[in-house]
Amino acid sequence: MQHDLVIRGGTLATASEVFAADIGIRGGRIVTLGEGLTGEDVIDAAGKLVLPGGIETHCHIAQESGMGIMTADDYETGSISAAFGGNSCFVPFAAQKNGQTVEDTLATYDERAALKSVIDYSYHLILTDPTEDVLAELPEAFARGVTSFKVFMTYATRVNDAQFLDILSVARQYGGLTMVHAENHDMLNWMATRLTENGYTGPRYHALARPGLAEEEAINRAISLARLVNAPLMIVHVSTPGGAQCVRRARAEGAFVFGETCPQYLFLTRDDMDLPGMEGAKYICSPPVRDKATQQALWSHIAADTFSVVSSDHAPYRFDDSGKFAAGRDIDFRRIANGMPGIEMRLPMMFSEGVVKNRISLNQFVALSSTNAARLYGMLPSKGTLAIGADADIAIWDPKETRVAGAMHDAMDYNPFEGMEVTGWPVTVLSRGRPVVDKGELLASPGDGAFVARGQVDLTGMTGSHLAETDPATNFGAEVLP
Repeated sequence: MQHDLVIRGGTLATASEVFAADIGIRGGRIVTLGEGLTGEDVIDAAGKLVLPGGIETHCHIAQESGMGIMTADDYETGSISAAFGGNSCFVPFAAQKNGQTVEDTLATYDERAALKSVIDYSYHLILTDPTEDVLAELPEAFARGVTSFKVFMTYATRVNDAQFLDILSVARQYGGLTMVHAENHDMLNWMATRLTENGYTGPRYHALARPGLAEEEAINRAISLARLVNAPLMIVHVSTPGGAQCVRRARAEGAFVFGETCPQYLFLTRDDMDLPGMEGAKYICSPPVRDKATQQALWSHIAADTFSVVSSDHAPYRFDDSGKFAAGRDIDFRRIANGMPGIEMRLPMMFSEGVVKNRISLNQFVALSSTNAARLYGMLPSKGTLAIGADADIAIWDPKETRVAGAMHDAMDYNPFEGMEVTGWPVTVLSRGRPVVDKGELLASPGDGAFVARGQVDLTGMTGSHLAETDPATNFGAEVLP
């Protein structure tokens, strides 16, 4: 069989296996796994690891914040940075504005993404105004392949518990996955008010204003709501041991619950915010970075498979008046733009600190960086694995290359991980068989990426929650759930 491209001599790794083989690619798909393959073009991967391309499923691209500040990255710069970090696909958010329909929201982001991205992309829909009319539109979003939705339990855009239940119910009916930012809004507001009223206004106090207990309470409540509806739920950016334990317990009980954490909670602490002037603002994100003990606990949960994915939560606001200080310089921590970049550093940091330091296996790395995301967000088997018939979304890694983190390829003016030594780096990235990045050079053009219409969340092996009050067999025949 003749191939368009052959990747020869590498060590392949999936979420379950590590083996030596050549990969034959034709028409943008993997068509052969074997030995001695030939093709029109050949990539020599001797001494390299050949992995499924990363899938980044938590990033903010060409999106206004709750404060109305546009991210520094659009779909061109954001996708380029993602590709240099070993990703072949990403799923940013499409954020609904108050009063906006689902159709208009998706049309807005179609316009922002079209002819921009160098890698394949899709959207998670952020629901901030879930009226009856908006909920009635959700099946249309499912039909076009947008099958995941995010809600907030804090900020002005938060939903109340009744709205949350309605969204979960619709998602359950159509096989979608609801994502939630889980922090108790009133606890956060109470803490921030007490701090600022007493003159504690600098960036360092952001971390104190968002206690871990507020996350733990909200995660527990979100899981309870999802269990009532028996709906799939993803708890995003878990930053506390208590929150992770809530996820682990729910999963052990069979609930359709998944967890995500992020590199900032594994590599940064609140001490990084204790800097002169406003320098600590670079590290303001929500939930906030915690402490060393939390880092160790979260690594233990990663190793124990509590978390299904590790995502960047890339929220790029520059350290200037267009980003962090859009509301001015003489402000308290509550008015500083919330978020930090990291889409390019996610996988190298996880490989270096996870695989190289034996905290996780190479197979776990593949699962956390790609396969689990594809499974959860309806892209498997086309993406997230090295299998015949899958898209040739591939990242070739040099496991021994060592770099010191510095400037990235995004539109940002700082890297929160700058100066950290990293071992292991993606040197070549393919998207559907197209070279996107090779040896530090961008080979793809804006618009090469395509929209990915996604399917249902994969709940294989999970039993769900079966409550007597919602089961017709035990509640006198009442049909409560869709």
